[in-house]
Amino acid sequence: MGISIWQLLIVLGIVILLFGTKKLRNIGTDLGGAIRGFKKSMSDEDSKTDDPDSLETTHEEQAHQASEEKPREKTKS
Repeated sequence: MGISIWQLLIVLGIVILLFGTKKLRNIGTDLGGAIRGFKKSMSDEDSKTDDPDSLETTHEEQAHQASEEKPREKTKS
């Protein structure tokens, strides 16, 4: 004794009447963007943990960028 299609249609109709189609579309878009962002951050996190050398590379790149930025700041002053 599950939920029938008619019960789902009635609930959907009530939700549309309460929120309107534009509001539901905005909610769906925001929810989809949040899910995409979450999946992207999870895949980025997985790729970082899979390659232990990636952390060392990141630190080396940051040190290199910091050393390049220091002379630029001196020339601006």
